[in-house]
Amino acid sequence: MRFKIKSRIGFSRSSGAECPASGLFQASHRPSALVLRQVVRALILPVALIQSHAADPVVKDSPLPSAHAHNDYVHPRPLLDALDHGFCSVEADIHLSQGQLLIGHDPEDLRPERTLEKLYLAPLAARIQSRGGHVYDKKTEFILLVDIKTEAAATYAVLARELELRKTILTRFTHTAIERGAITVILSGNRPTAIVAAQAERWCAIDGRLPDLERNPPVSLMPLISDNWGLHFKWRGRDAIPISDLELLRKRVSQTHSQGRKLRFWATGDSPKGWALLKAEKVDLIGTDNLSALRSFLLEPK
Repeated sequence: MRFKIKSRIGFSRSSGAECPASGLFQASHRPSALVLRQVVRALILPVALIQSHAADPVVKDSPLPSAHAHNDYVHPRPLLDALDHGFCSVEADIHLSQGQLLIGHDPEDLRPERTLEKLYLAPLAARIQSRGGHVYDKKTEFILLVDIKTEAAATYAVLARELELRKTILTRFTHTAIERGAITVILSGNRPTAIVAAQAERWCAIDGRLPDLERNPPVSLMPLISDNWGLHFKWRGRDAIPISDLELLRKRVSQTHSQGRKLRFWATGDSPKGWALLKAEKVDLIGTDNLSALRSFLLEPK
Protein backbone atom coordinates (compact mmCIF):
# COMPACT_ATOMS: atom_id res chain seq x y z
CA MET A 1 0.00 0.00 0.00
CA ARG A 2 1.36 3.45 -0.89
CA PHE A 3 1.41 6.09 1.82
CA LYS A 4 1.20 9.82 1.53
CA ILE A 5 3.76 11.65 3.62
CA LYS A 6 3.56 15.41 3.68
CA SER A 7 4.56 18.18 6.03
CA ARG A 8 2.26 19.95 8.45
CA ILE A 9 5.06 22.28 9.55
CA GLY A 10 4.33 25.92 8.92
CA PHE A 11 0.55 25.57 8.65
CA SER A 12 -1.37 28.58 9.88
CA ARG A 13 -2.66 26.32 12.67
CA SER A 14 0.25 27.12 15.00
CA SER A 15 1.94 24.81 15.33
CA GLY A 16 10.18 -1.46 24.94
CA ALA A 17 10.62 -1.69 28.19
CA GLU A 18 14.25 -1.46 27.23
CA CYS A 19 17.63 -2.27 28.61
CA PRO A 20 19.74 0.85 29.15
CA ALA A 21 22.69 1.15 26.83
CA SER A 22 25.18 2.22 29.48
CA GLY A 23 28.13 -0.14 29.50
CA LEU A 24 29.27 -2.29 26.62
CA PHE A 25 26.51 -4.54 25.30
CA GLN A 26 24.75 -5.19 28.57
CA ALA A 27 21.77 -7.44 28.03
CA SER A 28 19.95 -6.20 31.12
CA HIS A 29 20.55 -3.47 33.65
CA ARG A 30 18.34 -1.40 35.88
CA PRO A 31 19.50 2.15 36.52
CA SER A 32 20.24 3.27 40.06
CA ALA A 33 18.02 5.78 41.78
CA LEU A 34 17.33 8.99 39.88
CA VAL A 35 19.10 11.21 42.39
CA LEU A 36 22.31 9.17 42.27
CA ARG A 37 22.31 9.19 38.48
CA GLN A 38 21.87 12.94 38.39
CA VAL A 39 24.68 13.49 40.91
CA VAL A 40 27.09 11.44 38.82
CA ARG A 41 26.09 13.20 35.62
CA ALA A 42 26.38 16.60 37.30
CA LEU A 43 29.96 15.78 38.25
CA ILE A 44 31.09 14.61 34.83
CA LEU A 45 29.02 16.87 32.60
CA PRO A 46 31.15 20.08 32.84
CA VAL A 47 34.32 18.25 31.79
CA ALA A 48 32.51 16.42 28.99
CA LEU A 49 31.03 19.64 27.67
CA ILE A 50 34.39 21.41 27.69
CA GLN A 51 36.03 18.53 25.85
CA SER A 52 33.18 18.28 23.37
CA HIS A 53 32.76 21.91 22.43
CA ALA A 54 36.46 22.74 22.37
CA ALA A 55 36.79 20.68 19.20
CA ASP A 56 33.23 21.11 17.94
CA PRO A 57 33.26 22.96 14.62
CA VAL A 58 29.47 23.07 14.34
CA VAL A 59 27.20 25.68 15.87
CA LYS A 60 25.67 24.65 19.19
CA ASP A 61 22.40 22.71 18.79
CA SER A 62 22.89 22.09 15.06
CA PRO A 63 20.90 18.91 14.35
CA LEU A 64 22.35 15.41 14.30
CA PRO A 65 19.56 13.31 12.72
CA SER A 66 20.88 9.94 13.95
CA ALA A 67 21.47 10.97 17.58
CA HIS A 68 19.02 9.43 20.07
CA ALA A 69 19.03 10.35 23.76
CA HIS A 70 18.35 7.11 25.63
CA ASN A 71 16.61 7.71 28.99
CA ASP A 72 16.87 11.43 28.31
CA TYR A 73 15.18 12.38 31.56
CA VAL A 74 18.19 11.38 33.71
CA HIS A 75 20.27 14.28 32.43
CA PRO A 76 20.56 17.43 34.56
CA ARG A 77 18.25 19.28 32.15
CA PRO A 78 15.89 16.77 30.52
CA LEU A 79 15.26 17.53 26.84
CA LEU A 80 17.26 20.79 26.95
CA ASP A 81 20.65 19.08 27.20
CA ALA A 82 19.74 16.85 24.26
CA LEU A 83 18.62 19.85 22.21
CA ASP A 84 21.82 21.74 23.01
CA HIS A 85 23.76 18.76 21.65
CA GLY A 86 21.67 18.59 18.47
CA PHE A 87 19.89 15.31 19.23
CA CYS A 88 16.89 14.69 16.97
CA SER A 89 15.34 11.88 19.02
CA VAL A 90 14.74 11.74 22.77
CA GLU A 91 13.32 8.96 24.90
CA ALA A 92 11.03 9.59 27.87
CA ASP A 93 9.60 6.87 30.11
CA ILE A 94 6.11 7.56 31.43
CA HIS A 95 4.09 6.11 34.31
CA LEU A 96 0.39 6.71 34.84
CA SER A 97 0.08 7.81 38.46
CA GLN A 98 -3.12 9.32 39.90
CA GLY A 99 -4.18 10.53 36.50
CA GLN A 100 -0.83 12.13 35.68
CA LEU A 101 1.86 11.02 33.24
CA LEU A 102 5.02 11.12 35.34
CA ILE A 103 8.54 10.78 33.97
CA GLY A 104 11.00 8.22 35.35
CA HIS A 105 12.44 4.76 34.80
CA ASP A 106 11.22 3.24 38.08
CA PRO A 107 8.36 4.08 40.44
CA GLU A 108 10.79 5.37 43.07
CA ASP A 109 12.05 7.96 40.56
CA LEU A 110 8.67 9.61 40.10
CA ARG A 111 8.00 13.16 41.28
CA PRO A 112 4.65 14.95 40.88
CA GLU A 113 6.28 17.96 39.21
CA ARG A 114 8.11 15.83 36.60
CA THR A 115 5.33 15.29 34.09
CA LEU A 116 5.45 14.63 30.35
CA GLU A 117 3.79 17.98 29.76
CA LYS A 118 6.20 20.01 31.90
CA LEU A 119 9.46 18.30 30.91
CA TYR A 120 8.76 17.70 27.22
CA LEU A 121 5.58 18.90 25.57
CA ALA A 122 5.50 22.45 26.95
CA PRO A 123 9.24 23.19 26.39
CA LEU A 124 9.06 21.77 22.87
CA ALA A 125 5.98 23.86 22.08
CA ALA A 126 7.75 27.00 23.30
CA ARG A 127 10.84 26.22 21.23
CA ILE A 128 8.80 25.52 18.12
CA GLN A 129 6.94 28.81 18.49
CA SER A 130 10.20 30.71 18.89
CA ARG A 131 11.88 29.04 15.91
CA GLY A 132 9.32 29.51 13.19
CA GLY A 133 7.45 26.24 13.62
CA HIS A 134 10.37 23.80 13.92
CA VAL A 135 12.44 22.12 16.60
CA TYR A 136 15.55 22.65 14.45
CA ASP A 137 14.59 23.35 10.85
CA LYS A 138 11.96 22.35 8.31
CA LYS A 139 13.87 19.39 6.87
CA THR A 140 14.82 17.77 10.20
CA GLU A 141 12.42 15.33 11.82
CA PHE A 142 12.30 15.34 15.62
CA ILE A 143 11.15 12.17 17.40
CA LEU A 144 9.75 11.99 20.91
CA LEU A 145 9.91 8.30 21.82
CA VAL A 146 7.50 7.73 24.69
CA ASP A 147 8.22 4.49 26.56
CA ILE A 148 5.08 3.41 28.42
CA LYS A 149 5.95 1.71 31.71
CA THR A 150 2.44 1.22 33.11
CA GLU A 151 -0.56 -0.62 31.68
CA ALA A 152 -0.88 0.21 27.99
CA ALA A 153 -4.58 0.98 27.52
CA ALA A 154 -5.10 3.09 30.63
CA THR A 155 -1.89 5.04 30.09
CA TYR A 156 -2.66 5.67 26.44
CA ALA A 157 -6.13 6.97 27.28
CA VAL A 158 -4.53 9.79 29.26
CA LEU A 159 -1.67 10.28 26.80
CA ALA A 160 -4.03 10.56 23.82
CA ARG A 161 -5.87 13.43 25.55
CA GLU A 162 -2.62 15.26 26.23
CA LEU A 163 -1.44 14.82 22.66
CA GLU A 164 -4.75 16.10 21.32
CA LEU A 165 -4.11 19.38 23.14
CA ARG A 166 -0.76 19.69 21.34
CA LYS A 167 -1.87 18.40 17.95
CA THR A 168 -0.96 21.56 16.02
CA ILE A 169 2.75 20.76 16.51
CA LEU A 170 2.52 16.98 16.15
CA THR A 171 2.74 14.62 13.19
CA ARG A 172 -0.73 13.41 12.18
CA PHE A 173 -1.26 9.77 11.30
CA THR A 174 -4.15 8.05 9.55
CA HIS A 175 -4.54 4.53 8.20
CA THR A 176 -2.92 5.54 4.92
CA ALA A 177 -1.04 8.81 5.39
CA ILE A 178 1.46 10.72 7.48
CA GLU A 179 1.39 14.52 7.72
CA ARG A 180 4.66 15.67 9.22
CA GLY A 181 4.52 18.01 12.17
CA ALA A 182 7.32 19.55 14.17
CA ILE A 183 7.32 16.55 16.55
CA THR A 184 6.74 12.90 15.73
CA VAL A 185 5.54 10.95 18.78
CA ILE A 186 6.22 7.21 18.76
CA LEU A 187 5.11 4.82 21.51
CA SER A 188 7.42 2.12 22.85
CA GLY A 189 7.46 -0.11 25.93
CA ASN A 190 3.95 -1.31 26.77
CA ARG A 191 2.50 -0.42 23.39
CA PRO A 192 -1.27 -0.13 22.82
CA THR A 193 -0.84 -1.38 19.27
CA ALA A 194 -4.37 -2.60 18.59
CA ILE A 195 -5.96 0.54 20.02
CA VAL A 196 -3.73 2.85 18.03
CA ALA A 197 -4.17 0.82 14.82
CA ALA A 198 -7.96 1.12 15.09
CA GLN A 199 -7.93 4.92 15.23
CA ALA A 200 -8.70 6.70 11.98
CA GLU A 201 -6.77 9.77 13.11
CA ARG A 202 -4.12 9.99 15.80
CA TRP A 203 -1.11 11.98 16.94
CA CYS A 204 1.30 9.14 17.53
CA ALA A 205 2.54 5.88 16.02
CA ILE A 206 3.95 2.59 17.30
CA ASP A 207 7.57 1.51 17.73
CA GLY A 208 7.71 -1.87 15.98
CA ARG A 209 10.03 -4.86 16.50
CA LEU A 210 12.06 -6.85 13.99
CA PRO A 211 9.44 -9.62 13.63
CA ASP A 212 6.96 -6.95 12.53
CA LEU A 213 8.94 -6.55 9.32
CA GLU A 214 7.65 -9.92 8.15
CA ARG A 215 4.06 -8.71 8.55
CA ASN A 216 4.85 -5.37 6.89
CA PRO A 217 2.22 -3.29 8.71
CA PRO A 218 1.39 0.20 7.42
CA VAL A 219 4.25 2.66 7.78
CA SER A 220 1.76 5.10 9.26
CA LEU A 221 1.31 2.62 12.13
CA MET A 222 4.98 1.61 12.59
CA PRO A 223 7.39 4.16 11.11
CA LEU A 224 10.17 2.99 13.43
CA ILE A 225 11.51 -0.50 14.19
CA SER A 226 13.48 -0.97 17.43
CA ASP A 227 14.84 -4.10 19.05
CA ASN A 228 17.26 -5.48 21.63
CA TRP A 229 20.63 -6.08 19.97
CA GLY A 230 21.46 -9.02 22.21
CA LEU A 231 18.38 -10.98 21.14
CA HIS A 232 19.47 -11.09 17.51
CA PHE A 233 23.26 -10.76 17.33
CA LYS A 234 26.23 -12.48 18.98
CA TRP A 235 28.72 -9.63 18.67
CA ARG A 236 29.40 -7.83 21.96
CA GLY A 237 31.96 -5.31 20.79
CA ARG A 238 35.08 -7.48 21.03
CA ASP A 239 37.20 -8.41 18.04
CA ALA A 240 35.63 -8.34 14.58
CA ILE A 241 31.91 -8.78 14.11
CA PRO A 242 31.06 -12.28 12.84
CA ILE A 243 30.15 -12.44 9.17
CA SER A 244 26.80 -14.02 10.07
CA ASP A 245 25.96 -11.05 12.31
CA LEU A 246 27.02 -8.54 9.70
CA GLU A 247 24.96 -10.22 7.00
CA LEU A 248 21.91 -10.34 9.27
CA LEU A 249 22.33 -6.68 10.22
CA ARG A 250 22.56 -5.64 6.59
CA LYS A 251 19.50 -7.71 5.76
CA ARG A 252 17.49 -6.04 8.53
CA VAL A 253 18.66 -2.55 7.55
CA SER A 254 17.76 -3.18 3.91
CA GLN A 255 14.40 -4.70 4.80
CA THR A 256 13.50 -1.83 7.13
CA HIS A 257 14.49 0.86 4.66
CA SER A 258 12.76 -0.84 1.73
CA GLN A 259 9.53 -0.64 3.72
CA GLY A 260 10.07 3.08 4.37
CA ARG A 261 10.87 2.80 8.07
CA LYS A 262 13.70 3.82 10.38
CA LEU A 263 15.72 1.34 12.45
CA ARG A 264 17.08 1.50 16.00
CA PHE A 265 18.64 -0.98 18.43
CA TRP A 266 19.04 -0.76 22.16
CA ALA A 267 21.71 -2.40 24.36
CA THR A 268 24.18 -2.02 21.51
CA GLY A 269 27.11 -0.79 23.60
CA ASP A 270 27.45 2.85 24.52
CA SER A 271 30.92 3.31 23.02
CA PRO A 272 32.56 4.49 19.80
CA LYS A 273 33.08 0.91 18.61
CA GLY A 274 29.37 0.15 18.77
CA TRP A 275 28.43 3.54 17.32
CA ALA A 276 30.87 3.08 14.44
CA LEU A 277 29.23 -0.18 13.40
CA LEU A 278 25.73 1.28 13.51
CA LYS A 279 26.79 4.37 11.58
CA ALA A 280 28.68 2.39 8.93
CA GLU A 281 25.73 0.04 8.39
CA LYS A 282 23.24 2.92 8.15
CA VAL A 283 21.19 2.19 11.26
CA ASP A 284 19.05 5.31 11.51
CA LEU A 285 19.12 6.08 15.24
CA ILE A 286 22.14 5.60 17.50
CA GLY A 287 21.28 5.67 21.19
CA THR A 288 23.46 6.89 24.03
CA ASP A 289 23.51 8.05 27.63
CA ASN A 290 26.59 10.20 26.88
CA LEU A 291 25.38 13.15 24.83
CA SER A 292 28.66 14.98 24.37
CA ALA A 293 30.63 11.84 23.44
CA LEU A 294 28.19 10.75 20.74
CA ARG A 295 27.99 14.27 19.37
CA SER A 296 31.78 14.45 19.11
CA PHE A 297 31.85 11.03 17.42
CA LEU A 298 29.22 11.97 14.85
CA LEU A 299 31.01 15.22 14.05
CA GLU A 300 34.35 13.57 13.43
CA PRO A 301 35.58 14.05 9.85
CA LYS A 302 34.82 11.03 7.68
